[in-house]
Amino acid sequence: MRRSSMTLFSDPTCQYSHRVRIVLAEKGVTVDVEDIAPNGITEEILEANPYGTLPTLVDRDLALYESKVVMEYLDERFPHPPLLPVYPVARAQSRLWIYRVERDWCTLMTQILASPDSKKAEAARKEFRESIIGVAGIFTDKNYFMSEEFTLVDCCLAPMLWRLPQLGITLPDNRQVRPLLDYMDRLFERPSFEESLTDLEREIRD
Repeated sequence: MRRSSMTLFSDPTCQYSHRVRIVLAEKGVTVDVEDIAPNGITEEILEANPYGTLPTLVDRDLALYESKVVMEYLDERFPHPPLLPVYPVARAQSRLWIYRVERDWCTLMTQILASPDSKKAEAARKEFRESIIGVAGIFTDKNYFMSEEFTLVDCCLAPMLWRLPQLGITLPDNRQVRPLLDYMDRLFERPSFEESLTDLEREIRD
């Protein structure tokens, strides 16, 4: 499969496609974004990605899938602004945080969205809410997640936090949680985040 311009096959409602769209917007990359419903996977996508998953990125002869692989490729292919630290130890730490986000929070989100009214979803909702409130304090001293600079970790967190209303999760506006709410405001006010949103994603908070 070959395309003359970079193309992102993207699910307009999925957090994993959303995080890649944020990276593309942050880098100012010219890209054709094709919105694809999860049940609308085409032969062209299957030719590029045998798993038929979204997001799938096609860059001339190169086809990539799995959002973390795509994000790191874009960060290396378009180095400015950098979204991973320069030094190996810090880069490894960022990758580990993304791994933990996916293992802990993305798993809970999947459980909630799979059956929103079930007891399993209610337990996952409670655990997710308590967990994100529990990390609110880390944003007291840093503008972004464990960093003064916006990174790939923030690209992963922003779509999740944007979807809290969809998950049935509300956060209290108190002294403990205020640093997290301020962090969310910083994320959502970034031009790259605004540019990354699809119409369906905007509806979550409209």
